[in-house]
Amino acid sequence: MGWKTLDDMDLTGKRVLVRVDINVPIVDGVVTDSTRIRRLMPTIRDILAAGGRPILLAHFGRPGGERRKNLSLGQLVPTLERAFETKVLFADDCVGPAAEEAAEALQPGQVLLLENTRFHASETKNDPDLAAGMARLGDIYCNDAFSAAHRAHSSTEAIARLLPSCAGRLMQAELEALEKALGKPERPVTAVVGGAKVSTKLELLGNLIEKVDYLVIGGGMANTFLVAKGLPVGKSLAERIMKDTAAEILAKAEAAGCTIVLPSDVVVAEKFESHAPHQILPNDRCPDEGMILDAGPDSLAAIKAIFEKSRTLIWNGPLGAFELEPFDAATNAAALKAAALTRAGKLISVAGGGDKVAALNASGAAGDFTYISTAGGAFLEWMEGKTLPGVAALIQAG
Repeated sequence: MGWKTLDDMDLTGKRVLVRVDINVPIVDGVVTDSTRIRRLMPTIRDILAAGGRPILLAHFGRPGGERRKNLSLGQLVPTLERAFETKVLFADDCVGPAAEEAAEALQPGQVLLLENTRFHASETKNDPDLAAGMARLGDIYCNDAFSAAHRAHSSTEAIARLLPSCAGRLMQAELEALEKALGKPERPVTAVVGGAKVSTKLELLGNLIEKVDYLVIGGGMANTFLVAKGLPVGKSLAERIMKDTAAEILAKAEAAGCTIVLPSDVVVAEKFESHAPHQILPNDRCPDEGMILDAGPDSLAAIKAIFEKSRTLIWNGPLGAFELEPFDAATNAAALKAAALTRAGKLISVAGGGDKVAALNASGAAGDFTYISTAGGAFLEWMEGKTLPGVAALIQAG
């Protein structure tokens, strides 16, 4: 794919600057979800095993260039030590004398964590001088933060032009999974896209209709397309002012040979709450006081049939109001079908897009998907067909 991995680098005795994403949730000083940290373990383990000395670069929150104690990465040291099973040192800056002294003192088998890169306002401006200060700390640059690859920052883009550079294991896994899903996929390819608004995913939909065979649209977004087709949606969440745009997307998809799949039947309630009284109706029978909260059983059967004849699936969002029972039924059933096909070796399934993955976790299907991306914005921008600066920098360095 044009970029190097850790396997292409001689790490023996080298200080390896590793850009990581450890932007984890903390409550009262305690990490409540260490998923992102655990997914870094293969990279850190492999660097240490090869005789390298990992030095971690990371941002945390949005300090806006100010040093804020509650956004210091120092509070993550105990969690990192447990995950990496080794000594983790900490430097209270990511450049300058303190960082340079800590990098020089780093011993084999140890890991050094540098302070929040965003304590420097110039980080988000892709400042070459800040990048040069970071580069002085290491011999090799390794980007293992795909979730930050859509930002051209000093620690993700500029620094890759200053040192021999490669992808870490997590970045490598992300890029290989995405290449299989949209770069050179096995066909037919199906995409599931859910969410509230068409307006926030115009680029995404425009790119997908050129690349996939089936595009399943769910959630509030599907309601906007129903409006575009002249169907009633009652009080459902829908962007009625976007109906002309939705109609244009339908026409472009037909011209591109992409089949857009909308609900043929819907689950309708009058209240947006769990276990609200509801009924299943054809998609042209939603009453004025009704809200469409899920796809119906006929729609689900059609989606499952499409999954069965597909070879590749990209998942980005639920089919209904998955936060509310029983309006999570279609999402859960479709996800479990995709998981079963993946488990049977019949489907390559890749999912991502921030909180949209929560629907898969809730269904219990996530563990059987081929790959689940923890990236939010980067995953979506990749689906939109955009060039990710952090990835482009690695390709140029390769």
